[in-house]
Amino acid sequence: MIDDTRAAGTAPGTREARPVRPAGRPASDALAPQTLAPQTLAPEALAPAALREAIAAELLAARARTAALTDCVDDRDLTAQHSPLMSPLVWDLAHIGNQEELWLLRNVGGRDPMHPEIDPLYDAFEHPRAERPSLPLLPPAEARAYAHEVRGRVLDLLAASPLEGAPLLTDGFAFGMIAQHEQQHDETMLITHQLRVGEPALAAPPPPPAPADAAALPAEVLIPAGPFTMGTDTEPWALDNERPAHRVDLPAFRLDTTPVTNGAYLRFIADGGYDEPHWWTPEGWAHRRRAGLTAPLFWRQEDGQWLRRRFGVLEPVPLDEPVLHVSWYEADAYARWAGRRLPTEAEWEKAARHDPAADRSRRYPWGDGTPGPEHANLGQRHLRPAPAGSYPEGRSPYGVRQLMGDVWEWTASDFLPYPGFRAWPYREYSEVFFGPEYKVLRGGCFAVAPVACRGTFRNWDYPVRRQIFAGFRTAADVEDGAGTAGPAAAAGAADRTAGGN
Repeated sequence: MIDDTRAAGTAPGTREARPVRPAGRPASDALAPQTLAPQTLAPEALAPAALREAIAAELLAARARTAALTDCVDDRDLTAQHSPLMSPLVWDLAHIGNQEELWLLRNVGGRDPMHPEIDPLYDAFEHPRAERPSLPLLPPAEARAYAHEVRGRVLDLLAASPLEGAPLLTDGFAFGMIAQHEQQHDETMLITHQLRVGEPALAAPPPPPAPADAAALPAEVLIPAGPFTMGTDTEPWALDNERPAHRVDLPAFRLDTTPVTNGAYLRFIADGGYDEPHWWTPEGWAHRRRAGLTAPLFWRQEDGQWLRRRFGVLEPVPLDEPVLHVSWYEADAYARWAGRRLPTEAEWEKAARHDPAADRSRRYPWGDGTPGPEHANLGQRHLRPAPAGSYPEGRSPYGVRQLMGDVWEWTASDFLPYPGFRAWPYREYSEVFFGPEYKVLRGGCFAVAPVACRGTFRNWDYPVRRQIFAGFRTAADVEDGAGTAGPAAAAGAADRTAGGN
């Protein structure tokens, strides 16, 4: 599963599944959580009948979300390319069905191809996003009918599958991979909706207000030195780059309690952060000048007030929300300005998963239990991040909040394999992307479904990417106190508090 030509611009977690081939309507609710957000499961703990039921629920939830994202606009919007960085929505719709057919009906079920002539059209590696509008794609009605027909046959296959006896069947891995793939494309389509110009097509309730203790949270927490287990050998639907589990020994470090807020980021802007090359890497400064960056994507200033465009609505920038739509270069520059740095991927995972009392790694910051609305802002329940300091029940054992959901978090790390990595079930998911060209993001965002989000999940993208739902938090070495002091270091602690106002 999953992405395509990163040069064409992709979203986190949307690397398209590629199999090992054998020889204008009213605004709609973004989703109805009670029908579109089943509980994330621990498949290895379920009996076959219960596992089939859980898999079916995940597949149906993903398809309901796909329908919500494609039925809310007319055929013209579905076939248009709203940004050269993204595919037409109708391509994603048929690609979802095509990958489901290739992996489940053909590879798992041994069925003959339904429409082999369309395979090249929906091969993400063969056609970059920029050229997809020129392809003879299935029209919306035919794309829907094809995906519907595939799904019906897949549910029949699932009902008869032993869910064992082959690696792709063990714990329902192939079915889980396809459920994740569709939800990841739903995130991609949500990004397309954000880039789309026109009347709003989606609506959702706002997240709950910040809890009463948010304003009193410490700016940072101390993560003590010591080893922890990174990655997994036991998460049944984990993808290859999350494996294998291995011990990592880290020095002590400090980590922001919450993601950096819009209010804190505005101080970086006001202090001339975009105009001072000292805070930027040479590559970042060159990109900032070339792209003319002066603020996060979708922001603009009018009459002294900062506004943002969010899914077709122009609104004041909310100071207490985590900053969104910033590139890795911008996140890194802010961290330097604040006298800090971005956390490494290992630091992020230790803060999110390590339980020091039991010396074990959890599935999620709050424990091993499935994500609920009290734990994290996931599953497109809301169309925005929650205020910084939200979800106290989702905090990690170290007291760090919002490590899952709300915004993808840029880390300092390049996307590299873990020791002992083995590509499976195909090289194109991870292996072909390893290297310093890509930076790792962690934690998911409000657009990520629980089935595609866990403490070990790794995402990656180019450091220039801004259309993705990405923000960040900062870290510091303990030996250096607050880090390498910059002019903003004295104010940095206040900037990193939950409100950041």
